[in-house]
Amino acid sequence: AYADILRDTNARHNLIARTDLDAVEERHILHCLELARLPVAEGSVVVDWGTGGGLPLIPLAVAFPHAQFVGVDSVEKKVMSVRRFARELGIGNATAIHTRAEDAQIQRTLSVSRATAPLEALWRWHIAQPDADDATRVLRCLKGGDLTDEVADLHRAFPDLKVERSPLRLDTSWARDKCVVTVCFI
Repeated sequence: AYADILRDTNARHNLIARTDLDAVEERHILHCLELARLPVAEGSVVVDWGTGGGLPLIPLAVAFPHAQFVGVDSVEKKVMSVRRFARELGIGNATAIHTRAEDAQIQRTLSVSRATAPLEALWRWHIAQPDADDATRVLRCLKGGDLTDEVADLHRAFPDLKVERSPLRLDTSWARDKCVVTVCFI
């Protein structure tokens, strides 16, 4: 149902590349569900930085109904689309807010992202909250390509971080250079 509503809305709001419309399930939804391989604790608040068309927000909210999901995007039409998706699909644990990531004031235990920004920026957004416990600060991203420079920049700014990369389990040519990146304090 999400793939159908995403395709329909995309005709008006260009949420994903038009060349991917025939592969929404594989290249977008299943890709996002790679983040579901790792657990999300009950009661967690998960922020999706640059949620766009609700990816990975909507698939993860369905996979983890015991957690709350908040999409952050600076483009209002995308936020309105995500809110509509959650409402029409009956996903009560997902919403979206219209703001820049730097200005988001959301208590969170986990952050996720899909090809939104460099790791250093994502980590800065993730830790920019008062009174958070370092043990709960985890960032999980879907990334592709050579991440050598991105990881080096992250470690230069935050030397006390652990970065783990896990290959995707998707067996398709487009997914071969993509991975799940997990960032947390050592």
